[in-house]
Amino acid sequence: MTSKVGSQEPPALSGTLLLVGAGKMGGALLKGWLAGGISGRDVSVLDPAPPAEICGMLEAEGINTIARPDAAAAAPQVIVMAVKPQVMDDVFPAVAALAGPATLVVSIAAGRSIAGFEKHLPAGSAVVRAMPNTPAAIARGITVCCGNAHVSGRQRDLCAGLLGAVGEVAWVADENLIDAVTAVSGSGPAYVFLLAECLADAGVAAGLDPALAMRLARATVSGAGELMHLSNEEAAVLRHNVTSPGGTTAAALAVLMAEGGAGGCNLKNLMNKAVAAASQRSRQLRS
Repeated sequence: MTSKVGSQEPPALSGTLLLVGAGKMGGALLKGWLAGGISGRDVSVLDPAPPAEICGMLEAEGINTIARPDAAAAAPQVIVMAVKPQVMDDVFPAVAALAGPATLVVSIAAGRSIAGFEKHLPAGSAVVRAMPNTPAAIARGITVCCGNAHVSGRQRDLCAGLLGAVGEVAWVADENLIDAVTAVSGSGPAYVFLLAECLADAGVAAGLDPALAMRLARATVSGAGELMHLSNEEAAVLRHNVTSPGGTTAAALAVLMAEGGAGGCNLKNLMNKAVAAASQRSRQLRS
């Protein structure tokens, strides 16, 4: 896997960019592109009912909005598919008809394979499958991409620049690894939010007021995440740094990291099982 640090300025477009779907993730990308310097005049949005918070931005930035694929004027340089996976089959065939021989198609829909897009496109079309995560909404996401053999170096750089507007970008050569990526980073924010919930509940069980317990949990999880983001140290080193021998943290970690117990389910084993379950489900959803 190779990676690029995100939050970079998107490269200049030589053509137009068509965003299909302006929901949470599509809207986050759109905001990132505009903040990074892409002109609204170079962007078209295909969404029959964009969210209210997006509508004002579309008008203010002079972005061309279209309700149907056949209303598009010409083949775009890039098509970004940001609709939900369950409606992709209804939407993409008509969108695919807009693609020209040099159009790059980028999909951020979970479970949708590169082959599933290629069957609707002319032979030799460049397709990238990408898996972002929800921190993209605050430009702190990470997106992992896999392209087919027709993606040129220039198109790869263009894709990395566009997706880098909302966080970090990494690449894998094997599309099958996107299932594991989905399980780790795509679903991962939910695991962190659950950790905060459980930490707050444990605080209440220990006698804290519920509001204070949740405040402590939120600040601790977000603060620790920011510390890890800003530090060059490995996560294990950061953990050791806060763990004094024989202290309170060591006592807690002895429980979380204990071998054996009920089914051998320490935190590491539970996380392995959780990621394996999410990976399996991702494979089942492929199409």
